[in-house]
Amino acid sequence: MDSIDYYNKYAVKVFEETVDVDMSHIIGKFLEKLEEGDTILDMGCGSGRDSLYMYELGYDVTALDASAEMCRLAEVHTGLEVLQMRYEDMEFDDVFDGIWACGAFVHIPKDEMPAILKKTAAALKEHGILYLSVHLGNFEGFRGERYFSDYTEAEMKDLLEETGKFIVEEEWITVDARSNHPDVHWVNVLARKR
Repeated sequence: MDSIDYYNKYAVKVFEETVDVDMSHIIGKFLEKLEEGDTILDMGCGSGRDSLYMYELGYDVTALDASAEMCRLAEVHTGLEVLQMRYEDMEFDDVFDGIWACGAFVHIPKDEMPAILKKTAAALKEHGILYLSVHLGNFEGFRGERYFSDYTEAEMKDLLEETGKFIVEEEWITVDARSNHPDVHWVNVLARKR
């Protein structure tokens, strides 16, 4: 089962576990880099939780997820249209002032990340801001039914800067905002498009 199949199969469970998680503090750090009304792409939007939050603050949000079932639930939750699309199929060109990729890359094999980051950079306007978060660690492989790629801070910084597309402005570690995941830590990154 690939990750998209997993999210289609367990969409309601995932929705219920994530829709009420408070990400406002981290979203605030991201939005400080933007202006009200700016365009934002929410990659891997899941429940639509963060899309709705930013939309209600006055941002022009485009929500995107690869799972048809997550898209359906996110549309019901947010009232926004949600694009069903894999990251590798994105063809945006200088469209967004900011990209919010909260946990969006945790299931991508490391050897596929440079190409995905280049697609992400292409979607950003000049000097646009990217927020991303990934699991902290050295693991790559299957945990249960899903594939995971974990990163150290240095590894993620190097990966972003080796694309030639991003300058990392800030990196920090957080504990998982979900109370049932006390052992999970996240690498958070704010990176500016060159």
